[in-house]
Amino acid sequence: MNIILLGPPGAGKGTQARFLVEERGMVQLSTGDMLRAAKDSGTEMGQIVADVMARGALVTDEIVIGLIREQLETVQSNGFIFDGFPRTLAQADALSDLLTEKGQTLDAVIEMEVDDEALVARIVARSTCGGCGEVYNDNTKPIPADGKCTNCGKENEFKRRADDNEESLKTRLMEYYKKTSPLIGYYYAKGQLTKVNGLGEIVDVKAAIAGVLDT
Repeated sequence: MNIILLGPPGAGKGTQARFLVEERGMVQLSTGDMLRAAKDSGTEMGQIVADVMARGALVTDEIVIGLIREQLETVQSNGFIFDGFPRTLAQADALSDLLTEKGQTLDAVIEMEVDDEALVARIVARSTCGGCGEVYNDNTKPIPADGKCTNCGKENEFKRRADDNEESLKTRLMEYYKKTSPLIGYYYAKGQLTKVNGLGEIVDVKAAIAGVLDT
């Protein structure tokens, strides 16, 4: 089963993808993670990525599709989670063509809907564990008093993103909606889009996504 998680920065895509990886044996394909891994891999594609990044140039759609192709061809899994890709209609078309070429399908596109103001309020209070990526929130899930991550046990490894502030977040949200709104209509027209409440409790969002995948 191959799925796309759509949602603005901070909607919880990474958290939900981690559950799917742990519980269903799926593989998360995050554009940023793939680029960083490719840069250090020493492969031909990795050298191309390293050269592009060294020049400070933008990574092309062709490069990203090439990295996804490598994953589809070499990684055994119970399905892929596309996180952060596609971002444009051209990328959506390219992904569709690649999956068809490989005899695979896109089984679900899940949009994690959010209220922007509530999302901003949540994200400015967010911290993550530098060891495992576990997410904490000053208001709803504060860092434990002993300074140890409840997931991996590392102590005092908590970080805040420099751009997790109200002004930066609103800019990132605007950029997301400008680029991604057409994708919502694109996948809705194909009958592949399902919406879930991205601002619910983590366990409730998890259950909603499971409901989509298990129907």
